[in-house]
Amino acid sequence: MPNKPIISKLPNVGTSIFTEMSGLAIKTGAINLSQGFPEFETPEFLRQAVNRAIEDGKNQYSPSSGTPDLLNEIARLIQRQYALTIEPTENVTITSGATEAIFVALQSIISAGDEVIIFDPAYDSYEPAVELAGGKCVHIALQAPNYAVDWEQVKQNITDKTRAIVINSPHNPTGTLLSSEDIEILQSIVLSNDLYLLSDEVYEFITFDGERHESVLRYPDLFERSFVISSFGKTFHCTGWKMGYCVAPKALTVEFRKIHQYVTFCSPTPFQSGIAAMLANDFEHVTQLSPFYQKKRDVLSNALTNSRFKVLPSKGTYFLLLDYSEISDKNDRDFCNWLTVEKGVATIPLSPFYHEDSESKVIRLCFAKNEETLLEAAEILSEL
Repeated sequence: MPNKPIISKLPNVGTSIFTEMSGLAIKTGAINLSQGFPEFETPEFLRQAVNRAIEDGKNQYSPSSGTPDLLNEIARLIQRQYALTIEPTENVTITSGATEAIFVALQSIISAGDEVIIFDPAYDSYEPAVELAGGKCVHIALQAPNYAVDWEQVKQNITDKTRAIVINSPHNPTGTLLSSEDIEILQSIVLSNDLYLLSDEVYEFITFDGERHESVLRYPDLFERSFVISSFGKTFHCTGWKMGYCVAPKALTVEFRKIHQYVTFCSPTPFQSGIAAMLANDFEHVTQLSPFYQKKRDVLSNALTNSRFKVLPSKGTYFLLLDYSEISDKNDRDFCNWLTVEKGVATIPLSPFYHEDSESKVIRLCFAKNEETLLEAAEILSEL
């Protein structure tokens, strides 16, 4: 062993709750509704397109920003969905997953002493990325059952050190959406305080009951201060491919790419080619994501109607929250462990998504599963 020990740059970071609960599910053979990955297959057209790309010899480095065909298809997608015209070579960068995009974006704008406002419960990659850049997260806790943002509280937490705000809508883990009114207030706060924004929109095509996703790309003035992060893994059921992208104005993209080229340089060329073909030839897949997942949400929530759980609203993503306060006095971690080991259903506690201890008795279920799996899990849960 070296005489000089490693001084950890992330001393408070351990194994993620996703790894922990999925590992426990595998060990016990439990139904895994914990980690957010689909149980069903990637679309056949996309798989065949990737295989063709491999056979056609598209197996070497792509340009660091992404292949031209994929950048162009993303620009078309954004125009179609959000009526925003962008320059693909100047505004879009392909990344190895949305988490890389989040990391690089935060490294691009955060320096030592900067503060970043994030909303708890929050995806667990935000804070480590900020800390590695020398910054500090200012946490604002959202409360059950609605998990609405108190914008006055946001204003009160802005100081001369505040550099950026991170939002996530549709929101993991709560399934909530920011409304147009929320985005208008956010825009006013960002512009008036000369801030940057990171908008995590990886579930952008999964909203329910006719609700519209209010992408930052719909708000040109706000977009000029923003990084917008998206995920092909969520859209095309291929989370293991780790394919995402960042859309940003030219000046921010320049800084983003300076760091991106030394993180992954580029993402797998055959995947880029296949996804470009998918976007060009099977756009119906994107438009059908909302009804596809809404049906799964309804199957699970309806099957839990007569249970002792309280089902909280899910307006988007592929997650459903359950309040178990009428079932157990255990804290959420202990309850999830008990549920996995003793009852055979693995879920995720909400407290690891909070900076401060959360005493709410709420757990998260992933319904990106086959209907048989959802019904089997719901039958077990309804017996509690």
